[in-house]
Formats: sequence, C-alpha cells, structure tokens
Amino acid sequence: MADHRRLGIATGAVLLTAALTGCSGLGRTAVGTVTYEAGTDRVTVSNPVVTGCHKLRPAGAVRIENATLIDLIAYRTPNCTGGDTAYIATTLFDNIAPGTQPWRSYSWVH
Repeated sequence: MADHRRLGIATGAVLLTAALTGCSGLGRTAVGTVTYEAGTDRVTVSNPVVTGCHKLRPAGAVRIENATLIDLIAYRTPNCTGGDTAYIATTLFDNIAPGTQPWRSYSWVH
C-alpha cells in the first residue's frame, strides 16, 4: 500500500513539474509598464513579453522607469550585450550620468 502511495506522489510531482515547465514561457509578460525618455519623447510599453532583448529607440534612453513586477537589466548596446549595465528593480528607475552613453536595450531577470 505504501509503495502505491509513493508511486502516486512521485507521478503527481513529475506531471506537475512538466505542466509548469511547459507553460512557463508561453507569452508570459511583465505585468505593468516600462517607460523611458528618448530625446524629447516619453515612450511607455505596457506588459512587455519577458523573453528576449527589447530594443529602445535608436537615440537611446536617458531614463528608464520599471513599473512592472519583474526586475530588468538595461544595456548601452542595442542587442543586450556588454558589461556596462544597470540593474533596475521593480518599481524603480535609472537616469544616465551626464556625459555617458544612453541605454539602448533591456532584458528581464528571471
């Protein structure tokens, strides 16, 4: 009897893990908005997808506000590479320092 129970628990755990893994990347979004200042424009992106690299306008951003439920990393390159980054936690913002390059892309911490 105990062997059947253990087998049932193990099978349930495997099925639950498979279900959660299969659904975790399907269209998940960062609930909220990312707003950035690019030149004289203020751009707001609502519920961005959490996968991939998100390019900002070609001029780049001097300020990024993260009003989502997921932390992000801002990059000075348009393809989310390089070491000069900023970690912007949920509900926080970042301004570039005077005389430095603007932010050109961002990706999510997950």
